[in-house]
Amino acid sequence: MLPFKLVYSDDYFLPIGAHVFPAEKYRMIHKRLLESGIAEAPDFVAPQPAGDDDILLVHTPEYVRKLKTGTLSPLEEMQMEIPYSPELVKAFWLSAGGSILAADLALRGGLCVNIAGGFHHAFPDHGEGFCMIHDVAVAIRRMHKEGRLQRAMTVDCDVHDGNGTAGIFPPKSRAGQPLPSAGGVQHHLRGVSAQLRDSSAGELEVFTISLHQANNYPAYKPPSSIDVNLPDGTNDEQYLGWLEQALSSALRQFEPELLCYIAGADPYKEDQLGGLALTIEGLKKRDELVLGVARSRNIPVMITYAGGYARRVEDTITIHCNTVLAAREVNGQMK
Repeated sequence: MLPFKLVYSDDYFLPIGAHVFPAEKYRMIHKRLLESGIAEAPDFVAPQPAGDDDILLVHTPEYVRKLKTGTLSPLEEMQMEIPYSPELVKAFWLSAGGSILAADLALRGGLCVNIAGGFHHAFPDHGEGFCMIHDVAVAIRRMHKEGRLQRAMTVDCDVHDGNGTAGIFPPKSRAGQPLPSAGGVQHHLRGVSAQLRDSSAGELEVFTISLHQANNYPAYKPPSSIDVNLPDGTNDEQYLGWLEQALSSALRQFEPELLCYIAGADPYKEDQLGGLALTIEGLKKRDELVLGVARSRNIPVMITYAGGYARRVEDTITIHCNTVLAAREVNGQMK
């Protein structure tokens, strides 16, 4: 058995019909993890749907009402880029419940993976980019409401900028200046400064990191605490260097009680919606780097999967399963 739990339900399936988003990937990941021996049946735990009160910790009452009653405008549905249905709402509420459970189990045991989630383009009052509900933000706010979390960090390694995350948790200050690199990457340090670590009683602090392809969706990218705007064709070595620098800088400024790792598969070189050049092996090293840094500092980690649109869906499944494998290996190495 794994030394951590995997949150999963067959009902994570998104009923969106023929679509570039491989809605069947969650069931395929579950099957592959079992068949490969990476995980066993007792490693999986089933989530319950988030309650409306949980969703309302992040999303506006009017937006939630529209989702529950099927009254989105054509423009709002077009922004979301997936066809609305009551069944889709149920799937997103369940995914948010999965991230709540994953955050809970991570805080209890140090690590947990939600085999879904990472819907980082959702805003409080609308959905974007295949994302209806921001499950990670919901989980963070639920843990804070319960008094179990005051400082969280999001590390977003999807190929697309985490615009919804940045919109929900805007940086409170801008510390430092952009650092140019060969290749034109700018590493924007917009973090909560050291004197803000000790916030007023009960205040939630969230430090956001986004590594993303600069010339990709979305057009407007609100500032995260740290943004790494990667040029087209960034390879494994370059990516890992920037990731290591971002993590090092962030953890000098901020001490999280929970790290929410959004482990997108779409930086892969054969992704249909990406333009970076990472290999499957490089993406596993990415996972090992994030998880190793967190483990070395005893920071609990909640993992969600976000995007992945490889030309061969089997490659996306391999990348996502490798994240679990990396977590198992890092956990075993550092006992």
